[in-house]
Amino acid sequence: MKKLLLTLLALCLGSQFYASADEVAVLNIRMPGEKKTQPVMLEFYEAEAPQSVENFKKLARKGFFDGQSFHRAFPHMLVQAGDPLSASRDTSRIGTGGPGYTLAPEIHRKHMVGAVAMSRLPDKINPGRRSSGSQFYVCLKAMPNLDGQYSVFAHVASGMELLDLISAKPTDTNDNPIDKVRIKSVKIVERENAENVENSHFPFAHFRIRL
Repeated sequence: MKKLLLTLLALCLGSQFYASADEVAVLNIRMPGEKKTQPVMLEFYEAEAPQSVENFKKLARKGFFDGQSFHRAFPHMLVQAGDPLSASRDTSRIGTGGPGYTLAPEIHRKHMVGAVAMSRLPDKINPGRRSSGSQFYVCLKAMPNLDGQYSVFAHVASGMELLDLISAKPTDTNDNPIDKVRIKSVKIVERENAENVENSHFPFAHFRIRL
């Protein structure tokens, strides 16, 4: 009986680890010329965008984002990532890649400072406003002009200063940072574990957004 109870407890804990609504994403980012990575933490809107959140977690756990770079940057306004083509040296097709599928729209949240939303193709060729399967952007300022058009699924809890630095990097004619800013990995972890890591290693731990 004791062995059975332990087994059931282990199964419950395992289920909680993979399906907990109290999970966050930690993006480990490497700036050009630096060896160490710096983390950015995202908190999810599980209730308002369940499909987008679950898809992001699934891709992160598969290592889909690992090695990608931020492929669009607008100074102090917006940064974009999530394109698997950004991992290559060929920049001609960057911005067109994805996992091979799109997501149903979950358009509920506003584009506040720190909002994280899924990108998508324009209404003219995408009247259903389906989201990209992987590409996402972060608002570094409030962007109400985008409200009601894109699926906001998370917000930045820590690391806005780092993202703002990325946004100010020199870019080419396609708004792609010339010096690649890499996402070494994206980890989905329990909030408590992420905050323990943040307090130990995070250089901007004092700056947090709660929405």
